[in-house]
Amino acid sequence: MDQLEFEQFETKMLKEWSIMATKSSKIDPELYNKYQVKRGLRDLDGKGVLVGLTEIGEVHSYIIDEGEMVPVPGRLTYRGIDVKDIVNGFMQDGRFGFEEITYLLLFGHLPNEQALNDFKQILAIYAKLPDDFVRGVILKSPSKDVMNMLARSILTLYSYDDNADDTSVQNVLRQCMKLIAWFPSLAVYSYQAYCSRYKKTSLFLHAPQPELSFAENILYMLRPDCKYTRLEAVLLDLALVLHAEHGGGNNSTFVTHVVTSTGTDTYSVMAAAIGSLKGPKHGGANIKAYEMLQDIKENVKDWQDDEEIENYLIRILNKEVFDRSGLIYGIGHAVYSISDPREVILEEYAEQLAKEKGLEEEFELYRKVETLAPGVIARHNKMYKIISANVDFYSGFVYKMLGLPVEMFTPIFAIARMSGWSAHRIEEIVNAGKIIRPAYKSVVPRREYVPLKDRNK
Repeated sequence: MDQLEFEQFETKMLKEWSIMATKSSKIDPELYNKYQVKRGLRDLDGKGVLVGLTEIGEVHSYIIDEGEMVPVPGRLTYRGIDVKDIVNGFMQDGRFGFEEITYLLLFGHLPNEQALNDFKQILAIYAKLPDDFVRGVILKSPSKDVMNMLARSILTLYSYDDNADDTSVQNVLRQCMKLIAWFPSLAVYSYQAYCSRYKKTSLFLHAPQPELSFAENILYMLRPDCKYTRLEAVLLDLALVLHAEHGGGNNSTFVTHVVTSTGTDTYSVMAAAIGSLKGPKHGGANIKAYEMLQDIKENVKDWQDDEEIENYLIRILNKEVFDRSGLIYGIGHAVYSISDPREVILEEYAEQLAKEKGLEEEFELYRKVETLAPGVIARHNKMYKIISANVDFYSGFVYKMLGLPVEMFTPIFAIARMSGWSAHRIEEIVNAGKIIRPAYKSVVPRREYVPLKDRNK
């Protein structure tokens, strides 16, 4: 058959096969209740199924009072230290914080001045990508998605490592620190290659500067003129700090533990984590939240009218508008209920930046949606009694105010989270025992094999 005939045949068969695949994959929802399967590894009350122990990050959202879960304002700690105190510490000192908390996550304690300087020096030296990697890998085969390019780049870097499969702590630490240092360049260069190939823009490739912080280097490399303001760098650094770690139970970090438990190499582990973070229910949620607010801006005529905003949110939940998923992105979290501490911190600085950029009216719309959406969701779905905005709600808005392209929203998350993933990979190796393998129960009835000549369909 010729190409046209094949395409028509392919379309017909895939349509039929997709119907069969859907039918054969459908499981009766009542069976999950019958066999007490925790879908998403969560109870109906939101309490997670305990699958591991960690000393790296803790997400605290409730207390137990007389045997009952009582929601409390969310709290996030890095190695036992409240992230709010960490942020206040480096902000008051006028320092950038991402390198400091990366040290904390990897080594379990805050560095003194000498230790921090030594750590920064090593990361600055590591930041240089292997010779010809940019031209031979990134520029040669750009992707339409930066996260896809990051995953491919990580897997390709395996070939540049003479000890790629050595899983000793010392070697894995070296690999992780290199990936942490490489990630800003990998993300920015992947974005520049994408723009050059698919948007037909001029190609700008700036080498990272050793004297600059991670946040400064991202802005320096991303912009054609390399210019940025101090406030822009401070806000981006804050975003990196708040996204660096979130306990062992978030999807991409759990993936890091699961894949590490097989004994595989660092590059395979981090590529898998990137694949997880790329999903719109995880790292891609900030893009969806930003796009949703853009849609609300365009379709709500009076941004001060609570009733009009509520009605549009109801239409979103009813799958009538926006992406018709029925989700209000950026509202609600698998763990936090009363508040997400990252969102609380980011909202404060987002308001400051909005005032400086002359975007107070848009910020107030965000705040109204944040206030109204929980009630709309609670009335729509009785399961949710207490719900609040999460960090994704404001992060996209902050990134846009910083002039960051939407294509870089999730890669910025990945740059930050590489620090947390690295700490969790090392923790899994140090405490290694068994491969992580949860149980699945088969609920399909037993059937007899039918010879080919006797099959009707």
